This record gives sequence, C-alpha cells and structure tokens, in this order.
Amino acid sequence: MSLSIGIVGLPNVGKSTLFNALTKKSVQAENFPFCTIDPSVGVVAVPDTRLKRLAEMSQSEKAIPAAVEFVDIAGLVKGASEGEGLGNQFLANIREVNAIAQVVRVFDDEDVVHVHGAVNPTHDIDIINIELVLADTQTVTKRLGTIDRDIRSGSKEATVLRGALEKLLTTLESGKLARATNLDEKELEQVKGLHLITMKPFMYVLNKKSAGLNVHEQSDERGELLKRFLEDSGAFWVEVDAGVENELKDVADDDTAEFRREFGVIESGVDELIRTGYALLNLISFFTTGPKETRAWTIKAGSTAPQAAGVIHTDFQTKFIRAETIHWKSLVAAGSWSAARERGLVRTEGKEYIIEDGDTMEFRHG
Repeated sequence: MSLSIGIVGLPNVGKSTLFNALTKKSVQAENFPFCTIDPSVGVVAVPDTRLKRLAEMSQSEKAIPAAVEFVDIAGLVKGASEGEGLGNQFLANIREVNAIAQVVRVFDDEDVVHVHGAVNPTHDIDIINIELVLADTQTVTKRLGTIDRDIRSGSKEATVLRGALEKLLTTLESGKLARATNLDEKELEQVKGLHLITMKPFMYVLNKKSAGLNVHEQSDERGELLKRFLEDSGAFWVEVDAGVENELKDVADDDTAEFRREFGVIESGVDELIRTGYALLNLISFFTTGPKETRAWTIKAGSTAPQAAGVIHTDFQTKFIRAETIHWKSLVAAGSWSAARERGLVRTEGKEYIIEDGDTMEFRHG
C-alpha cells in the first residue's frame, strides 16, 4: 500500500532539516515494493513498541514495521500557482501525495533569516494555503469549462460532477480549502479524479527551537493568532525541533536519551510526527507473528478481515475462509499462539469482522 505525505513549506523554514531527521528512521527498501529510489523520498518506519514485544515473544528472525513515505517537496513561494519559483514542479509533486505536512517556523532567531524578514506563522500558513487554493481554483474552473460537453452526451456522472464543481468553486473563491466543501458520497467519488491539493488531509508541523523564543508559546498577538488558527481549523499538528532531531540522527541509540536531556528535548518530535501522519491518513496496524518474522501491516480503519488478508496477498482475500485473531496484549501475556488457544483467548472471525488496531491475525484461505 503506497502511502505518502508531502513535506511542504516556505523556503528556509526547516523542511529539508526535518526530512533529513526523518530519513534516519528509514526502512529497508526490499520489504516495501512501493519504495521509490529518489533522494527526496524516504520510506519511514512507524514507531511501534508492540512490534518489538511480539517479535521477542515469537523469537522472530526479523521484525518489519509499518511504513509511511515522506516526500521532501521544493519550497513554495508566493506566486507559485502562477509558476513563480519552482511553482509548477511543486504543484505537480504535491498532487501525487496522499496527505500534506506543512512545516511552519515558529522560533525567533536573528541568525536564521526568514524569507519574509519576520517570523509570523499564521501569515506563512496563509501564503501557502492561498497558493494551493489558487491552484485548485484553476483546476476546477478549467474542468467546469468542459463539463457541459460531457453532460450533453448523456453522462449522469458529469451532471453530478458539475454540481460538485460549482460547490467547490464557491468554497475556493472564498479563500477556503476545498475539503471545507460539503459534498455527498457520489460527488466525492466524482471529484477524486481532479486530484485537488486542498482536498487532501493536512497537518501542521511547528518547527520550534528548544529553550528558544517560540511564537506558539507566547501570549502576544502572533501566538494568539496561531493558537486560534490551529483550534479553528481542527487540523492535526505537532511540535518538532527539527535542528535537534537532525543532530540526533547520527547519535548511537544507546546515547540518545542522554543527549536528549542535554538538549531539553525528552520526547522524539519525529516519532510523534510519524505517528500523527499515520493517524492523519486514517490508518491502523494489525500484526502477524512467527519464528521467521513479525510484521505490522497497514490498512485503512474500518477494513474487514478479507480486506486485511488481501494486503498480505490478493489470493488471501479472494479465497478467504476465516480469520483467527487476538489482541496483541493478550497474546504477549499468554506467551504463544498455542497457549492463547488453550486458554480460549483466540477468536474465530468471518468475512464481516472489522479489524481493530493491534489485532494479531492468522488467516485461513482455500
């Protein structure tokens, strides 16, 4: 399952620094066939202590984590929707990702130049979002210009699409992101092919400086505006000290805790970013475990047992008979699959079963 999050932001806000810190978490490409060999793409392991616990129980030869692809997209400048800077390349790249992580600088530092001369996070967010809205407005307007021809040909889908386009245009022309539009299921299905940027899930990454002056920690006008924006938008957001995380990427794992104490950054902002990105895409993990490998598999929340089986192999879905499942904690507590079965902890589920995050599965198929 190809899952990608594009890292976007104004120039010099810490995008590439953050990306370099993320790539320390990269996983081996051979385990993930959707990997892209590209210096601006990193396939990053989702931090998950459950995987380690299951692997230790099964004495697995290897443990394979769930993964998310992060894409470092060229910095955006005002006028990108009109081709300014690397605008066209930027917009082409961002249309291909599943979600967007917008890096926003929130620290004041005279030694680090801001592209607009002063740090104002809400203003920076507005610049990027307006450019994305303008790009989507062009896409919607262009499609509206050709839709009548499809309607005249008798296409019912085109009639539905026109209604959706008109709603979208109203939203975009008001300066709002396309995802704020109230579309029904049929309309949503029809607009998928447009690949609108502002229909994608968004998260904001506040790039701070530990022990520094950070806007979102202040009670001044800039701080209050940012807090209000994040609250009103209902968006996912995380705090990361990209500079510290990038320095720590080359520190041996055994020494990381000590260095974090010195930097005053106890929790890994990068780990939190990865987990939040996973949640942003509405993803959960189920596990398979045995002597050869323990693996976290990625599925959309709400997936059925056959759909989960199909992530492992398409034949498992088409020839699905039943699934045996147990929550990972119960399995670890029991000590093995056989012990869990003896205690009656393993359930047999059919085609209608909805997978829960943390389920450990064995599938039966014909």
